[in-house]
Amino acid sequence: MGTAIDGLSSGLDTTSMINALMSVEALPQTQLKTKMASDQSMISSLQGLNTRLTLLNSTASGDAAANALNLFTASTSAPSLTASASTSAVAGTLDVTVTRLAQTQVDVTAAMASWPVDAGGAPAKLTIVDATGKQTEINPASTSLDDVVTAINSAAGGAAAVKVPAGNGTYRLQLTATASGAAGAFQIYQGSAADVTAGTAVDMMADPAAAVVRTAQDAEAVLYAGTAAEQKINSATNTFTNLLPGVSVTATAISAAPVTVTVASDTASITQKAGDLVKAVNDALGYISDNSAVTTTTTSAGASAAKGGIFTGNSSVRAVGDALFNAMAAPVNGKSPSEYGIVITRDGNFTFDKDKLATALASDPAGTSAALQTIASRVAATTQSATDPAQGSVTSLIKGQQSEVTDLTSQISDWDTRLSDRRAALQSQFTNMEVLLGGLKAQSSWLTGQLAGLSTSSSSGN
Repeated sequence: MGTAIDGLSSGLDTTSMINALMSVEALPQTQLKTKMASDQSMISSLQGLNTRLTLLNSTASGDAAANALNLFTASTSAPSLTASASTSAVAGTLDVTVTRLAQTQVDVTAAMASWPVDAGGAPAKLTIVDATGKQTEINPASTSLDDVVTAINSAAGGAAAVKVPAGNGTYRLQLTATASGAAGAFQIYQGSAADVTAGTAVDMMADPAAAVVRTAQDAEAVLYAGTAAEQKINSATNTFTNLLPGVSVTATAISAAPVTVTVASDTASITQKAGDLVKAVNDALGYISDNSAVTTTTTSAGASAAKGGIFTGNSSVRAVGDALFNAMAAPVNGKSPSEYGIVITRDGNFTFDKDKLATALASDPAGTSAALQTIASRVAATTQSATDPAQGSVTSLIKGQQSEVTDLTSQISDWDTRLSDRRAALQSQFTNMEVLLGGLKAQSSWLTGQLAGLSTSSSSGN
């Protein structure tokens, strides 16, 4: 860029003149910058809409999932039983009497200082036989009880072992079944699997100093106790999952009398989900409405001027709003959503009437849940169509605007180079003008001096 010389010869403010000329030259770039700022504002607004629609899609998709609104509460009439219900449950009651709790088998051996050896002097083998009759032969690395414990635990034969001090330098091996209930029952023998089969192995619990501390036992629940339809149900744990469909019942004590298990529709949770859906829809529709509103202002001259929102006139955004409104407002099996508490307001939003929903759930819980799921499915499909990363209408708008901003950025950068070159050219022209004017002034001064000299000489001659 050349160096500006302000009026050295001409007395003109050449810098201001160049700046004024450059302002005119830069008008196309200024227009590009204005367009880019507008596009960036549109991108920000579209991203805000996309965020709201994405959150709405998550809410609606969750509600639309299979059995998502089949929500139930489960309660019992005694603290000895607790119950929980899944979405596959059905409302109803059942009387249950728990007559036995589940137990995990625990055996302890007689006290010993070390593990015995066989006839050959090697550490004696031991064999665990599980409830299915499977034999697991174990070969300890030495007569150290620690090695025996390690060998048992590594064998995964259905029992886990620990060494327990028994006094006077002796220890007992405590073996605990790895599975609860009758299925975890086991027997432990000193001897090989072949010895067990032959009947020559030693049952370690037959030792008078050994003990079965706790036998393997299933929990037992009785239905319809004392009637001809009495039915016993067993469970390896204290939790029964097969008393009622979708209901899990856990016992902590034996029942002195039948305990009533009650399963009922979870109206509070269903109401919460429906209310959250309406709130999320209103959030998205409100955002579109606010950014599409036309505002009126008064100019300095006192005239009225109308200004549209950033979405005003955007048919794609308007189409998204219309589709979302229709997804919520359309009838379900000939019934208005207002029958389920989703009421349309004058301004095109929705209010949620939880009392209406409660009435609908009381009269037809299954039908009401199905209707709410239908509405949620429609909303989920609509929002997915708008926010799909590849083909969504809103995401496509964002990509289009971003592509335009990229192109505008390139054009603005090109104009920076062009304007810089133009400024340098103008500065060079004005500098050359000042130099030329300076030369002309010098010549003028010289000629003036010469003419003055001639006048003086002429006067002297006369």
